[in-house]
Amino acid sequence: MLERGLVTAERLRERGARFPSRSATSTRTKRALGVQQVLEWAFRTEKARLELPEPPDSERGEGLGFGLEYVLMQRAALGCRIDGGRYKPDSSTHEDAEVIAACVAGLPTTIGGLRMAIRIAELARAGMTPDWMPGALPRCVPVEMKRNQHGTRSITVAVGTTRVLSRGKWRTVELRACPVTFSPHPGQIAAAHRHYAQWWLALDWVREGLIAGGMLRSIEVTGAMPRRQPWEHPTGREQIGNKTV
Repeated sequence: MLERGLVTAERLRERGARFPSRSATSTRTKRALGVQQVLEWAFRTEKARLELPEPPDSERGEGLGFGLEYVLMQRAALGCRIDGGRYKPDSSTHEDAEVIAACVAGLPTTIGGLRMAIRIAELARAGMTPDWMPGALPRCVPVEMKRNQHGTRSITVAVGTTRVLSRGKWRTVELRACPVTFSPHPGQIAAAHRHYAQWWLALDWVREGLIAGGMLRSIEVTGAMPRRQPWEHPTGREQIGNKTV
């Protein structure tokens, strides 16, 4: 679990981080939320901010990825406690929201790293899902249109000449064609699907990290996930873990 960047409360306790006792948390009723709802609550409602780790030191052979354990330990070293039941003096952000933000900031480079972390936070603040271009189908359309007093017509260009027999005489006439393109381009649709899939994988990593870490005091992260490939499931069914229901 450690190589994936996941962390348990026991590991952090061994390193000096403090957490509430089981008796203190057992009496509290946790809200069950899916990971997308959790992120929107943390970044949109609680105004959590990403506290990104310092770049790695290449001279010491450090890798480019930061696990959740590293991020939380750095926060603990700075005095940003996760457990204390108190807010930081200069912030009203819920401590659970700070843990969630720390988990997002720890995304490994294999699934987008810091750039994806920022993207996740931006979408959560806006309450949005990545635009996968629902219903988009490539259509063959003219490259350019022009409008005049007779209406709207497509632009044509000369593509060559030919000779035709007209009224007993051979005449040279110009051949014209209408340049066309596909809109939206299939590459645009494929890119939108790819970006959505990358976002989904990052959310799945955050969900697993929050569940395995077990450090949220007021929220229980469920297995609910956005649809993994909504363009292949027009019925709108929801993805729950690895199952579609």
